Amino acid sequence: MNTKLTLTIDDSVIKQAKAYAEKQGRSLSAVVENYLKAVTKREEKEVEISPIVKSMIGAFKMPEDFNYKEELNKMREEKYQKYLDNE
Repeated sequence: MNTKLTLTIDDSVIKQAKAYAEKQGRSLSAVVENYLKAVTKREEKEVEISPIVKSMIGAFKMPEDFNYKEELNKMREEKYQKYLDNE
């Protein structure tokens, strides 16, 4: 659903924005809408990822049948086995 919005912006900025939109072959409304979408998405994803972590994305593949709950239980059993042996 589209809703009309009234903005107060300096004349020189409006002229530049209209020229930019025309060069892009788009309406000024579309340019503003896309800008606002980009700004709000960026805020949602404000967490910055270091280049090292970015380079690691996708490097580790888990097996299709990997069950993390089962693995956690195994690790807990191993960690606390000494307490179970002393009972």
